[in-house]
Parts: sequence; structure tokens; C-alpha cells
Amino acid sequence: MTDSVMPTYGRLDIAFAKGQGAWLTDTNGKQYLDALSGIAVCNLGHCHPAVTKAIQHQAETLVHTSNVYQIPLQNQLADKLTSLSGMKQAFFCNSGAEANEAAIKIARKYGHSKGIDKPVIIVMDGSFHGRTMATLTATGNAKVQVGFDPLVPGFVRVPYNDLDALRMAIGHWPEAVAVLVEPVQGEGGVKVPEPEFLAGVRAICTQRKLLMMLDEVQTGVGRTGQWFAFQHNEALVPDVMSLAKGLGNGMPIGACLVSGAAVGVLQAGNHGSTFGGNPLACSAALAVLETIENDKLLAHVQTLGADMLSQFKSRLKGQVGVKEVRGFGFMFGIELTVPCAELVKLALADGLLINVTADSVIRLLPPLVINAEEAALIVDKVCKLVLEFLSTHAVESVA
Repeated sequence: MTDSVMPTYGRLDIAFAKGQGAWLTDTNGKQYLDALSGIAVCNLGHCHPAVTKAIQHQAETLVHTSNVYQIPLQNQLADKLTSLSGMKQAFFCNSGAEANEAAIKIARKYGHSKGIDKPVIIVMDGSFHGRTMATLTATGNAKVQVGFDPLVPGFVRVPYNDLDALRMAIGHWPEAVAVLVEPVQGEGGVKVPEPEFLAGVRAICTQRKLLMMLDEVQTGVGRTGQWFAFQHNEALVPDVMSLAKGLGNGMPIGACLVSGAAVGVLQAGNHGSTFGGNPLACSAALAVLETIENDKLLAHVQTLGADMLSQFKSRLKGQVGVKEVRGFGFMFGIELTVPCAELVKLALADGLLINVTADSVIRLLPPLVINAEEAALIVDKVCKLVLEFLSTHAVESVA
């Protein structure tokens, strides 16, 4: 701890010295099972040999030039991502917020091309899209916006998982040019929409000639058991998709992919990034994608994720104080009827890394590489912590 670092994080009093797979070791030598993956970043766990090898090789070869030159590894990564997603083109940046900034700029320029002077993007309650000014405005959480007025104009908010509300908003706002939505709300509490929701958004956007923009920063790159969460519906392809987090397994890299009406909207000089898509980050991302493919991790996530969700529901079903257990692939949310932020420290003392979001939702985002034994250990530790916590707190039953 030092006063020379801005206090922008509520940091826990712990530091890690090394990691391997799903395990971290702190500076005192204690081991922890990581059920958070750096908030869905280290999908392949810590220090995966394939990613380490790619980074080492590229660091010895060429780390950075500039996007004013050709970058062959960037071309390879774009080809791979578009092949896996069915999208057409990719722009590379350094984070999820930057990827969403690119998406917002695409929507606005698309609107201006249609003669709309003040384009409007429809966003969702409970969403999280980043902490830059535009993505902060798009985020559906008033707490993170406090103190940053004036926010960026041009956003209209509707309830998540509500197609009727979306239709009404579009009808009320003829300046609407795009809908920005997460396939599963992560920061919002691991909220999984009805199966027909995304397909409905796609149909509405197609009918009204709006861009469907998916924020897959947290759900993408295998987290839900498909390469991208939208692929659970085979008939669905978005116009814009943002990626980051798990793409580099810890190396900073984000991407904004386009298809359909969004192709060609941004031209030379419209957008850019100094570091985006540099050789080092692209080499790591290519290693991540190759490993997920070669190790058949998508099927692994589907099977083990379903088993973990079943175990959570079985062990916590009917428990007073447990409101709902939700999950999709390797995204799990256990919502309690009382605030439970203190569970983070209780889990830490028990050698487990978890997160609490939306005040009362335990969020689990384990690495895609965990084995059955590690999965069982996560379920066991979390359920015991929840039951012990609820036994000492005044809780309400759910009707």
C-alpha cells in the first residue's frame, strides 16, 4: 500500500506473487483457488504455457511498431475472430471500454449517414459497459455515474429482458440508431435473459434498420460454452460486437467486430489506437484462441458448467435468504436477500477468490481450465460460506 497510487480501487489487503492454472499464491506463501479469473480475464488460468510461450517469443522478436504499418499478426487475429464469429471486420484496441467506445462511434456515424443529426443509442438498466465518459453514460448503474455530470447525451435506457419496452422506446425515439446490450449482464448480477430476448432484439433491429450491438466483453471467448454468447442462437449475428477480457488472458487487448450494415462505417482517420493490436497482444490472443480450440474447452465449459449450476441449485434450493441461483456456462450468480459484500473477505480467509456485485449477488467466473475436482471444491466452499453467512444474519424468505 502506498499513497503514491490514486485510491481508485477498494483494494483488499493481499498481494499475489505467482499463479498456476486456477491457483494463486500470495506473498506469504498461502494458496487460493481463483473462482474469479481476474474478473473473467484469465480464462486459461494463470501462466498458461501456450500463452507464456507466445508472449516470450514475441517479446524477443517485436513488441510494437505502429498502426501506420502493416501488422501481420493483427491480420491473422482478425481473420481468426471473423471466422469464429461470422462477423466481417475487426478493430483492435486495449480494453472493453475502448471496444465499446468504438461501437458507440460506429452507431453515431451510422446515424449521421442516415441524416440523423442527434443519433440515440438504446441501452439497458443494470448494464455495465465501461468507465470512459461515453461508456459510463451507457452503463445502467447510477452509482458509478455520481460526480461525473454532465454525462454524454444520446442514450435512452430501457429495462433489460423486456422486448415490449424496447419497442416502445424505439417508437418514441425516431432518432434511435442502435441497441447496445449484454447477452448476460455480468456486473449487473449475472442476469440471464429469456432465450427469446436476443433473437427478439435482432428481429426488432432488422425491422427498424437499427444496429444490434452486443457487449461480449465478459461473455465472449468461451465463457458461456460457445465462442460468443450470441452463438447459442444459431440464427443470430449482431452488427457490432465488443470483446476484451478473456481475449488476451491478461495481456491488454480488446476488439470491436462488425458485420452487416456496420461494415465500412469507420474509414481511415475516423478512429484509432496507439497500442491497439500490437504484435505482443495479438500473439497472446492467437495463443488463447488456439488453446481453447485444441483443448476442446467449449464442450468442457458446457458440461462442467451445467453440473456446477445443478449442484449450486441442489444445495441451496429452498434455503431461507437465497433469492435465486443463476448461471450460464462458467458464469454463476447466487443472489441473496441481504447485502453480502463481506463474503469476499470470508472467502479469502478460506482460500477462495470470489466477487460480490450488485450488493447481494455472489459472482463466480472460474477459469475455463478448471477440472472436476476444482469445480467441486468451488461449489463446496461457496455453499458452506453462504449457509454459514445466512445462519448469522437476519434474512427474509422469498415468496
